[in-house]
Amino acid sequence: MTLYTGGCQCGAVRFEADTEIGAVISCNCSRCAKLGALLSAVPGAKFRLTKGDDALTEFRFNKHVIHHLFCATCGIQPFARGKGRDGSDMVMINVRCVDGVDPDSFAVQKFDGRSM
Repeated sequence: MTLYTGGCQCGAVRFEADTEIGAVISCNCSRCAKLGALLSAVPGAKFRLTKGDDALTEFRFNKHVIHHLFCATCGIQPFARGKGRDGSDMVMINVRCVDGVDPDSFAVQKFDGRSM
């Protein structure tokens, strides 16, 4: 496992994730398509919000099961919280918000969120 750090543009929100980033997910749902996020799944126990819980604003849509969290100051969505298929806590980090990585260096896996 690698410890990745990241956050929003203005620095009000920061996180750590113990994970390996393989292929990243590009979702075509109405939100992700407009954001241009590249996502990587992290088990909830391997994710830590280190700064900015009070700086986050939440948006839910469709089935209201994913907590789309974004910085109230700069508007950047560094991660979202939800449940994995097995019901366990899951965090999807936006790889574009991870420090020191080139998001274009990862293989991209398309996800058809529009059909859900």
